[in-house]
Amino acid sequence: MPLTIERNDITNMKVDAIVNAANTALKMGGGVCGAIFRAAGADQLQAVCDVIGHCEVGQAVMTEGFHLPADYIIHTVGPIWRGGNHNEAELLASCYKESMQLAIARKCSSIAFPLISSGIYGYPKREALHIAVTAISEFLLEHEINVTIVVFDKQAVQLSKKLYRSVYEYIDDYYVEPFLVYENSREIDYVQEGAVGQQETYQRTLENVLNQMDESFSQKLLRLIDEKGKTDVETYKKANIDRRLFSKIRNTRDYTPMKKTVIAFAIALELNVDETMDLLASAGYTLSNSSKFDLIIRYFIEQKNYNIFEINETLFAFDQVLLGA
Repeated sequence: MPLTIERNDITNMKVDAIVNAANTALKMGGGVCGAIFRAAGADQLQAVCDVIGHCEVGQAVMTEGFHLPADYIIHTVGPIWRGGNHNEAELLASCYKESMQLAIARKCSSIAFPLISSGIYGYPKREALHIAVTAISEFLLEHEINVTIVVFDKQAVQLSKKLYRSVYEYIDDYYVEPFLVYENSREIDYVQEGAVGQQETYQRTLENVLNQMDESFSQKLLRLIDEKGKTDVETYKKANIDRRLFSKIRNTRDYTPMKKTVIAFAIALELNVDETMDLLASAGYTLSNSSKFDLIIRYFIEQKNYNIFEINETLFAFDQVLLGA
């Protein structure tokens, strides 16, 4: 996936490059920096950093990964938070852009970032995440690289109170606990009457899917791209999908994607709820009120908010799978 958020220890990330939240002297510090030095081999990494000597705030330098799963470590120096009036936002955005430029120059296909400056440097986490997502998404419009923002826990992703409350209340209003019935010894999951969308959801059989489809998912998606006046590149980038997967979908008539991939395309094409349901049906899925994931998606579509990164931040905050490949 081009951009995702993951709870993990960044030193365990199996990517081409991880990013170290460094200090200007490139010395071993605490927090993420200390953890990376220890995992890589502190003496070896410090010796190389001493040769480089210095890195300015907002800039980045690269070293080997030594004992890390990652091949490279990109060291970038984030700004110290001083209230927001000392060019902090521009410097923080530069950290992400400069790091990704270095990764691209070394032909890296994947990179993992911590939430830079949000620790001892005091940058407010919500603002730090917004800058990170904005800088990365802008970069991905012009480049192909998979990016992961690594956080220790979901508290690092802090939605605005207004958004969190609105989504929570929407789920509370419409969520319906599923109950099970048995038909011919086969377990089927039904949604109680009163759901916003379809009243019944179940794992559709291949026969059901084939009987209800006039065109394949691939055909329907390509038709919608044309009808909405979008380009292929614009669509898969807005959907947070990588080029290789889109190429597979385009060239494989009967390709069956994951549900989150279908919804990502619906968001990219700014489909309404009915159009989204039609696209989901072409791949054998639907939206259900027994799924918090589905209700969050429906909430954003009804609000006409098609910012996939804000949607993913919300999904992450509610412990749901993220949209994209």
